[in-house]
Amino acid sequence: MENHRLPPRTHVAPSFEGRRAAAEIAPRLLASWQRSERYGVSTDEVQPVFTGSVDTGSLFYECGNEVLRGLQRTLATEPVSLMITDSTGLVLSRLCNDVTINRSLDRVHLAPGFSFAERDAGTNGLGLALADRTPTLVRAAEHYCTGLQGYTCAAVPVLDPITGELAGSVNLTTWSDSSSELLLALAQAAAGNTAALMLARSTGRRSRPAPRGEVFRVYSDRFQVHDDAVHARSTGWTDALAQARTALEGGRVVAVVGEPGVGKTSLVSLARKEVLARERVLSARPPAPEDVDAWLTLWTPELGKESTCVIVSGVDALPAWAATELARMFTAARRADGLQPFVLTAEHYSAIPEALSPLVDAVVEVPALRFRPEDVLPLAHHFAHRDRGRAITFTSAATRALLSCGWPGNVKQLRRVVRDAAARTDVVDTHHLPAEVFTGTGHRLGRIQALERDEIVRCLTERGATVVSAAVELGLSRATLYRKIAQYGIRVPGRT
Repeated sequence: MENHRLPPRTHVAPSFEGRRAAAEIAPRLLASWQRSERYGVSTDEVQPVFTGSVDTGSLFYECGNEVLRGLQRTLATEPVSLMITDSTGLVLSRLCNDVTINRSLDRVHLAPGFSFAERDAGTNGLGLALADRTPTLVRAAEHYCTGLQGYTCAAVPVLDPITGELAGSVNLTTWSDSSSELLLALAQAAAGNTAALMLARSTGRRSRPAPRGEVFRVYSDRFQVHDDAVHARSTGWTDALAQARTALEGGRVVAVVGEPGVGKTSLVSLARKEVLARERVLSARPPAPEDVDAWLTLWTPELGKESTCVIVSGVDALPAWAATELARMFTAARRADGLQPFVLTAEHYSAIPEALSPLVDAVVEVPALRFRPEDVLPLAHHFAHRDRGRAITFTSAATRALLSCGWPGNVKQLRRVVRDAAARTDVVDTHHLPAEVFTGTGHRLGRIQALERDEIVRCLTERGATVVSAAVELGLSRATLYRKIAQYGIRVPGRT
């Protein structure tokens, strides 16, 4: 690639419809252009949206900047600007040795402290990559704003390897008349290296598996698959269930929100069954962004069928284009009987994609399990019986441990813990429970720290164990053991 000055702006039709008619546009780009028009983005020039400060203290910034500095040395003579942005499209860092392209990017405000989210700058590489959560290349005239048509931008979203949440994006920008064949590949490599470096520096924890996309489950009228819901009896749960049932009876579109693993799909499935006992309930959870198109093709024909309700879980993970397509399908699938054929779930109402949120008539929040202690034991007995095929007993010490745990992973975590314990014994005691039940540390532990914590919990949960006997077995003084118990937030009923 050679250095070039910004080429003259190509004359295009000023209106959206005129530009659309002038060239064939890929569906994702067309959807982005339509959103840009709805946001009121100028088609002539980028209107600066400046925050004045950027977060340079995050692990993502640290790792992304380090990776891009290495890539910058490789591309030292090329007119390529390397950037990282946060999850909202705010530019955090820009690295480039080419003075001409730097000055040009300053003129269009593609610089640290400025937002290039789709709603601020229209269709552009980094904005579309964040909106659709997938690698994106936007060339020249594909930009919504003609002021950006002198550039080609490749951007790739970066997910936090531990939480799976969107951390930001890596963006490479060059002149539109330069070769762009390798631009997206370079951006993907930089994004992958950033995520790998984040994982390596996240105290050695394992990365979160990529979403597989539970394509669907269809429940019969016997309601066997999600019967967890019937075993939750707390006031918080029953109130949420009543709210969902009332809204569904009234033919309203319901969004059920709450922390991951709290039982949102279970609750709305039960509420729907109480409204129409013999209705099929189909549950769909989004896969990785690159698989969403096939995922939609597989289950959306069910929307047009009578006596079928679709629950789309985790809509906050949907790419923008998929949310727009779903909104169109949902609107077309409304039934003559007034009962809406779909329900949405998300972690927060504010996280529901903009295309889907106008369809929501009622929001029901499911409380976290730590606010529903009355549900812990009934659910634990239910999970144990379901996995073993017979009743399982919990000792009083194990019961106290289960009730005192904060359950950050909610019902999903409880189900896993009980299943693993019940697989080992018919009488679950404290030493059958994992260390996570007894600890309350809020920070991430390294491998050595986790091993130390687990060994302390093992010694403390043995039959007849005391702090003194555990200290002797571990080769520690009592003072040191008490300090480590406090450090790891260990709580073993009757021991600490």
